[in-house]
Parts: sequence; structure tokens; C-alpha cells
Amino acid sequence: MSFSSFSLAPAIHSALETLGFESPTDIQSQTIPLALTGKDIIATAQTGTGKTAAFMLPILNNLLRYDTQLGQVRALVLAPTRELAQQVAENTQQYAANTELKVVCLYGGANIGPQEKRLKAGVDIVIATPGRLLDHLIKGTLSLNQLQHLVFDEADRMLDMGFIGEIKRIMRHVPDSRQTMLFSATLDESVEKLASRWLSDPKRVGIEQQNTTVEAIEQTFYAIDEEKKAAVIAYLIGKNNWQQVLVFTRTKAQADSLVKELIKDGLPSSAIHGDKSQGARDKGLTQFKEGKVRVLVATDVAARGIDISTLDYVINAQLPYVAEDYIHRIGRTGRAGRSGKAISLVSQDEQWLLEELEVLLDERLTPQWLSGFEPDLTREVKDNRKNTNKARKDRDKKRVLGQRQRRRR
Repeated sequence: MSFSSFSLAPAIHSALETLGFESPTDIQSQTIPLALTGKDIIATAQTGTGKTAAFMLPILNNLLRYDTQLGQVRALVLAPTRELAQQVAENTQQYAANTELKVVCLYGGANIGPQEKRLKAGVDIVIATPGRLLDHLIKGTLSLNQLQHLVFDEADRMLDMGFIGEIKRIMRHVPDSRQTMLFSATLDESVEKLASRWLSDPKRVGIEQQNTTVEAIEQTFYAIDEEKKAAVIAYLIGKNNWQQVLVFTRTKAQADSLVKELIKDGLPSSAIHGDKSQGARDKGLTQFKEGKVRVLVATDVAARGIDISTLDYVINAQLPYVAEDYIHRIGRTGRAGRSGKAISLVSQDEQWLLEELEVLLDERLTPQWLSGFEPDLTREVKDNRKNTNKARKDRDKKRVLGQRQRRRR
């Protein structure tokens, strides 16, 4: 199958040829024909499967073929983080390069003034984080009265981050007559509830079973003491001469600390997280893509939307508190048909997190010992139990309160 079989507008085909798109991915093959008919859709798709084109190409096509009113917001994509919103906006601009359709990206952490000016000048497609979109709706700088297409991108993540309140308020401004598409890596009860409330007789498509990982990714687990992790990461990168590595930490403080240690070891590194300004985060990501920074250390929220098709290595400096986040993390590699390698460093205090991951993946995960960095087995069991209990409490706070504090960043 080729993109020509979808009968897309010539301007879109021309853009796809320029981008080198030849054959659609599985999620695109399943979604585009349905979306072109205007049906509501629930799609299960992991990152790196081409889901942005799956929903955006039919939206662009319908706007071009059935609408001549330029400059009014007729399509809206809601994304959980600014990085993902930026990535979707960048891709959309590429797909719409040969059209007069205007795209704007709205997110917090940036001056709202320039966004207001762009909206006033007229836009057709808005990609936004819920918090900043709601800001514009409240100020009256944006109207959704003419909206025809609505997309919830990474719906599971939006709900995990506590955006349901903002979504409910946004939906009060959305016309009842519209096409709605929901894309999610997992379809748990909360996602199903959202879909049942705001989608009408949706068609279901999907290319992967719930909570599965990308098969092309080689996963390795090492048992490492927490205080040795920075040294292990530097050792692995240096020994294997890896030139571009994405490293995940659980907290912003851990990210900053790790960057300092890696720089001391001679590895150009940068951190991106919620405490960094948008300019600093954009600069760090750009330098990483251009090869000026060898190691990018990120927290889970900050890394959403990072799309580097040639990224071969991901390292988990700490396992995530929420097991599903592991899937999102390692999904940064092994994209566009490439293979990838994911390494996770597991301390004794993280054994319970490893057990939760085993339940999610339905497989036994046995950490290896790395020569020269063997774990210290003489530690007090009591101390481990104490730290584990603390970590459990921290995890619960993260899931209930912590995510909400970051939602407007």
C-alpha cells in the first residue's frame, strides 16, 4: 500500500514526497481511511508508530477539500506536554507546507503575548497543552465555535498528569458536531471513560496490545548501587563510544546532579525538566539533535514529544514510579523501523519497581551484574525496607499530586 491509495489532496501528496514518505505505517493504514470519512476513532498506538500523520493527514485533507474558510480554528490537537505539542506542530507544518493553512502551537512557560498575536492574525489548526489553551479561552483570545476536528493525543498521559479538570472545561467550548479522535498507548478505565463521554460511536484501531513494548528494542537490566550509577553511565557511553544517548531520571534534582557528574567525566551533557525555562529546554534538545551535546538527561514529563528517528540508546538511571512510563521511555528508541537498545540500572531499593514492571510486561526480568560495578550485598535489609517504603509513598504522591503541579508548565 502507498499513500496514493488514500486519495489525499495533491498538496499533501507533494509534501509527503518531499519528506520521503513512501508506504504508510500500520496505524496510518488503519486510521486514515476511517478518519477521511469523518468517523470518531479510538486508536491504540505506541510512540514512534507514525500516529501524528495518522490523524493529521486526514484532518488536513478534509480542511482543504470541504472548507474554504481560512483563518478560523477548525482543528484542535490536545497534547500533555509542551514538547509533544511542539513536535506535533512541527510535523503538521511539514505536512501542510504546500497549503495556506496556518498552524499555531500554544503551551505554558512561554510568553502569551506572541501567541495572542498569532491567534488574532487567524489560524486554522491549533496544537496545545490543556492549561495554556484554557488560558486563551478564558481571555477570549481564542474561539472554538467553528471547530470540526478534535484530537486527544497521548490521552493516557494527559489523564495521568491530572488534566481531566481542564479537559472538562475546554469541552464546554467545543461544538457537539465534530469529529473526535483519541490516541493512547494504553486503554485503561480512565481513558475508556473519557472516550465514552466525548466520542460518538467510535471505531477502534490499534497495532499493539496494551502495555507491550517495541519488539525492535533490546532491553538490558543491570543491578547497580545508586551511588555508582553516574559512573556506570559514563563507563557504558565511553566504552561503547555511544555518541547520542538519552538518559531518564525520576526527579529534576537527579537530572541536574547526573549532568554535573557526566560533564566531569568529559561527556558533553544537558538536562531538560520542568524547572528549566522553555528557551533552555529548546536549546538543550536542539544541541542534542545536532550532536553538540552527547548526553541528554530528562525527566519523564520533559521527554514527552522527543522524536529523534536515529536515536539508538536509552538509559534509565532510575526506574519510573509508574510502570507504564517505562514503555514511553524506551519508546524513544527503536523508531521508524530501526533497532534500539534500552539499559536500565536497578538499585536494591528499586526491586519493587522492577516487580511492578514484570507484571506489566508479563515476563521475568533478571538484572545482570556489570564487571567492576557489582552491587554491595552487605547493606542492611532494614535500611532497604525503609527506603522502599519511602519510595512507595513518594510514588503515590507523584501519581496523585505531583503530576498536577506540572500541568501548566
